[in-house]
Amino acid sequence: MDGAGGLKAISGKRLCQILEAYGWVCKRINGSHHIYSKTGELARITVPVHGNEDLKIGLLKSLMKIADIKEYEL
Repeated sequence: MDGAGGLKAISGKRLCQILEAYGWVCKRINGSHHIYSKTGELARITVPVHGNEDLKIGLLKSLMKIADIKEYEL
């Protein structure tokens, strides 16, 4: 078993699109890192965007938890 529960890998670029659909706004870009915030949320989300390279599963899960995005919503 892969230990990730079958979570599908997605790129940082794709995660940015999903975050924006959920109301997160890209406040700035620092190198290849896109930094998002959302009105009413204290948390910030930093997404590494390296072309179409998939995010590592642990990072993806962590970012999804902060953004309150469920696996089926990807």
